[in-house]
Amino acid sequence: MTTRTSPGRFGALALAAAATALPLTLLTAVPASANDDDVIRRGGCSGATDWKLKASPEDGRIEVEGEIDSNRNGQEWRWRMKHNGSLTAKGTKTTRGASGSFEVRRVVVDLRGTDRLVFRAVDKRSGEVCRGTVRF
Repeated sequence: MTTRTSPGRFGALALAAAATALPLTLLTAVPASANDDDVIRRGGCSGATDWKLKASPEDGRIEVEGEIDSNRNGQEWRWRMKHNGSLTAKGTKTTRGASGSFEVRRVVVDLRGTDRLVFRAVDKRSGEVCRGTVRF
């Protein structure tokens, strides 16, 4: 016969006390999606905007996240994502939030060998171009 042990009342109280003793910033500082297998590239665009491209393993597939950060709200961008030269997705997004940014996320098939993922975005008004490449 197997018996289970539980932390009991005192164990639960000790755990709660330890959790409340930690500063809130320490609890939120580590991103839940951080992974040693992630491949992240960052760079500058043809103007003042920055881009980030991240590829991560996702249940036998690849999660691809492209981000544009212009620090200006309301900019409309045309974007597209390519996987080994083939168009995977495209669309239009507008920068928002305190950071004046947007993010695009797609999950693609993990092809045999090294996958080449490209994220490109063009500001519809200024013509500024952002282009990032990652190999996964």
